[in-house]
Parts: sequence; structure tokens; C-alpha cells
Amino acid sequence: AEPCNECEMCKSIVSSQSLDIIEIDGASNRGIDEIRTLRESVKYAPTRGKYKVYIIDEVHMLTRESFNAFLKTLEEPPAHTIFIFATTDVHKVPLTIISRCQRFDFRRIQMNTIKNLLARIAIEEKIDIDDKTLTIIARKADGALRDAESYFDQVVSYCGNKIDAATVSRMLNLVDDELFFMISDAVLEKNFKTVFEVTKLLYENGWDFVDFMDGLTEHFRNILTVVLTDKTELLETAEVNKEKYISYTDKFTEGDLLRILNFLNKTQQELRFSQNQKLKVEISLSHLIGLEKSATISEIITNLTEKKSPELIKPVSSGEKTSHFNIHIPEITNKNKINNTLASIRPEVSHDTPHLNPSEFNIDMIRKKWDGFVNLIMSEKSLVLGPLLNEATISGFAGNKLELETTDLHSAALVEQQKDYINKKTIEFFGRKIDFIIKLVNNSNPGERREKIINVDEENNDPYIKAIITELGGEKIR
Repeated sequence: AEPCNECEMCKSIVSSQSLDIIEIDGASNRGIDEIRTLRESVKYAPTRGKYKVYIIDEVHMLTRESFNAFLKTLEEPPAHTIFIFATTDVHKVPLTIISRCQRFDFRRIQMNTIKNLLARIAIEEKIDIDDKTLTIIARKADGALRDAESYFDQVVSYCGNKIDAATVSRMLNLVDDELFFMISDAVLEKNFKTVFEVTKLLYENGWDFVDFMDGLTEHFRNILTVVLTDKTELLETAEVNKEKYISYTDKFTEGDLLRILNFLNKTQQELRFSQNQKLKVEISLSHLIGLEKSATISEIITNLTEKKSPELIKPVSSGEKTSHFNIHIPEITNKNKINNTLASIRPEVSHDTPHLNPSEFNIDMIRKKWDGFVNLIMSEKSLVLGPLLNEATISGFAGNKLELETTDLHSAALVEQQKDYINKKTIEFFGRKIDFIIKLVNNSNPGERREKIINVDEENNDPYIKAIITELGGEKIR
């Protein structure tokens, strides 16, 4: 499959003397007349070789009519004819043409492969060049070996046999990698002065601000790769830079890097439409350096659990001014949700609860101690369950069953939901278990009851609103 470059046919092809190898520029010969001429010429047999080869470069430039005229010839070509189509935009070639061809995709050449080839050329030509400079040339080529060799020739012509990275960067107008490391270090140190030093260098050297932001995004992408993998094999950069990247492993978190990359991505899009790119870059980099480190919810909860500050759980004294919250309750059916929320933020308050002798139990004793029991529930469990029990009426007591009457269906549901907790508290407070039986009493005018609950323009004793206002310093709003 490989040519020997020694036989007569190989030598004639290399010297462009073979009549059986025809190269056609698709961009210049894209019309239907050129394709008709091509169809006529394919009939003739090769002069010396076994095959007649037609190479059409940039074949996607042919017109639709040219492709249609060429379709029949391509489907049934003469046995001695081979067509080779080359294109960089294969999606522009009609599917009817692609389906009649064998497709070979040439991938981007890896940076290390390009660097190794350029290094071998430099050794043979006795050119002094370091790894960082080879990386700059290979990155500029963007996976194309032909472009890499072309840039290498230009650099040699400009610098001679001794090439340094700074000269190559100026010649190819590439931003120096050191600027990117200056920004990442400034983010860690919160050094805003670096922003103006970097933009000054960009402006004085004539570097493109859009290219700088592209390079900065790739720079933080490299940091993210190192942080996630603890390796530098996936980085396309010089060896000296890989050592710098590995030092960032414990300095950045995944969450912070994702925020930075998201911020830089938005800045890139905005920068392309900015009239003053230098000012836009300075503002954006200042915002970038000013970003604070993020923490996950799990970390916050862990820190609060392990290190509770006394100020966070200190009860507010009656004479101390508190902040007011405007709390809106759109539906009274949200009582359970409010109850759980208040229970989570209620400060712990200790009570000395008297234990009663079980032989002294009767309905009068329970009524006498009922306020103390309700206060215990309010201070320890929630600000809602206690007022609900206080609103209920004790109607009877027999054995260990206490009957309570209420007009609120939600009160009955909440007491039933907290049944286990209430039983535990009755043992703690009264010295024995008491089962609560809730009885609903019909209100003579249900509409009046509902209006009383939701009307916040008049004074009322709704336990939910009352608890929020008195205990949390909220105020009523519509």
C-alpha cells in the first residue's frame, strides 16, 4: 500500500510528469461544463499505468447541477478510472455522492506527535529550540501537520538557528501563557492589581482580547482537569506548565472552577460585541477575582453541627429590638408546613416541669396544669401545636383518655399527626400517658369562622398568625 518512490512510475508521479494523475481544483472548475469535459476524458485508457486517477480538491464547491451531471459517471465508472474527492466540509457534499464513495476521515494530529516531528526536524537541521516553543507552534497549528511545518519554516527564517518562546509568541501574535497563570494566582490571592498589569501587557503587545479570553478559559479548563483527575496526561501544554498546573490540585474546588468557567463563557460571548474590549476585560477580571469560594450545603450543615455558635441559639430578650419579617400566608391549609418550619428554627428553652402523682389525676387537676403543659409544647416542639391545644376545650377525662373539643379540622389533623410526641410529653409532664381524643364541634356560622381566620385587618386570636407575630417579629400583610 505504500509507494516505493524508486520505480519509474513513482518517480514520474513525484516529479509531476505522469499523465495518469490528474488533479482538479473544485473551487475553480465547479461548473457543469467542466464536469462534462471530465466525463468525456474518463473514457480514455491510462497511458502507462494500470489506473487513471482523478483527484478533485475542495469537491464541496461543485454546484448542484455539476453533482447531478457527475452522478451517473461516478456510479458506473470505467474499470481503469479512480476518483479521489478531498473536502474539509463533507456535510456540503450531497448524500447521493457520499453513498457511492468510500469515506476516509483524517483526524486531528495530536500535539505530542506534531512536537516530536518538529523536534526531529530541528535536530537534523541543527536548530536549537526548547519544548515550550515547540508547544506554541504545535498549538497554533491546531492539529494540522502541514500548518505546523509552515509555521516552523517561518520561525526559522525569522529567528535563525536559535529560537526562543518569547520571540515566537511575538511573531505569531500569541498570548504568553504566563499571563494566564498570573490571573489564576490573583484569584487565589485576591490581588486586583494583577488585572491592570495583565491588560496593560495585552494592550501594549497588540494581543487580541478575544484570544486572551479563549486562552484563559482553556487555562481554567486545564486546572479543572488536573483537579478532577490528579493527572496531567490530558493537558496539551509544555512540560514546564504541567508542573504549575499540578500545584493547583488542592487550591481550587470543583464547584469554584465550574463557576469560573461559566463566568468566563458568558464573558467571551459579551466581549465579541463590546465596543471597548479593554475596559470589558478589566471589569470581568475584577469580578472574577472578587468571586468568593463556594461551599456545598453538606459542608455548611456539617460546620453548623460541629461548631455551634452560642449567638446563633441565644434567645432574644423581650426588650431587645428584633428584625421584622413580612410573612404572607396565601392559604390557611399551609399550617403543617409552617409548623415544621417554625419547629426547625425555634430556640431550645428548658422548663422545670412538675411530675404529678397518678392517684391525684382528675379533670380538674389536668385543667389546672394545662397551661404549663401547653407552654412546654410551645417552647420545645413548635409555635403552632401549643396554641392549637390551648384553643381546644377540655370536655372530659376517663381512664387515660382526655377529650378535647375544637372547631378546626386542621387542629384535629395536626394533633393526630403529633400523637407520639404528645404521649411522650404527657408522661414527662404528668407522669403518665394520656391519649387525646379530638372531637369536632360544628360552628353555627362556618363563613364567619373562615373570615375570622383570614381577615388580617382586625384583631383576632388565630394561633398561627399570633405565634408568627409574637415569636418571630413578623407583621401582617395582604
